[in-house]
Parts: sequence; structure tokens; C-alpha cells
Amino acid sequence: MTEIFNPKANLVFCRKYQQELPKLPNPPFPNAKGEEIQNTVSAKAWGEWIELQTMLINEKHLSMVDKAAKQFIAEQRELFLDNGDYEKPAGYTPKA
Repeated sequence: MTEIFNPKANLVFCRKYQQELPKLPNPPFPNAKGEEIQNTVSAKAWGEWIELQTMLINEKHLSMVDKAAKQFIAEQRELFLDNGDYEKPAGYTPKA
């Protein structure tokens, strides 16, 4: 059986940018949430989230073994990806 090249196969309708963009090559988590993110968030938006997440963890001195810290990061992730009012580190300016 011959596979037909589908240029849209590597695209996803990004919930943050509301347009089709390249998708993540793999789910970021090994669970249903990871698959949901891979299917609804572009690689660009995910990369921006990872940068912001790192800044939040560092600025707030969060320990990712702490359940409350994990919950805070999960909440901020959803707000960021849905263009909500997420917490911004001091001096943070989103990329244009």
C-alpha cells in the first residue's frame, strides 16, 4: 500500500493562535492530556509556554515535586494556551 503525502498531516489548528500551524512531533506528556495538547496546540505555542513556565518556576522558586506548585503551573498553562489572564514574571513581555 502506497502512502499519499499529506502536507496537512503535520499541522494542527492551534487554540492559542487560532490558525493552522506545525504540530508537536510527540505528546508533551504520556497521558490523555499530552495527546490533547499535541492535537490542539502548535509547536510554536508550546515552545513559548515552556519558556514562560521556566520563568515562573524560577521567579517563584517553585518545586515541581510540590503538588500546589504543579497545580499552579497546570492552571497557568491552560490560561496561557487559551489566551487567558495568566501570571507574568516581572519584566515579561510576550513575543509579538
